Amino acid sequence: MKIHIGNMFYDTTEKELRQAFTAFGEVTTINVITDKYDSRPKGFAFVEMAERDSAVAAISDLNGKEVNGRTLRVNEAKPKNDNGNRSGNNNYRRMY
Repeated sequence: MKIHIGNMFYDTTEKELRQAFTAFGEVTTINVITDKYDSRPKGFAFVEMAERDSAVAAISDLNGKEVNGRTLRVNEAKPKNDNGNRSGNNNYRRMY
């Protein structure tokens, strides 16, 4: 199960995330999102866990927890749509 972690302190490392999530079960991948131009962290990440029950337990325990002075938002990651967008509004068009 893929998990989205938001509102992270910008200096949070992959190692710190791995420590936090392996307490609940096997972590298969961690992806700290960085800016493609300057490689600085954007304040969110994705963690994938092998077992759904472990992921649900991690979400339940870590959502709202303060880490490095920031309150984490942890939830199940939403799948990308065909256009690469995660929002529900696929019909938005600019009108000029």
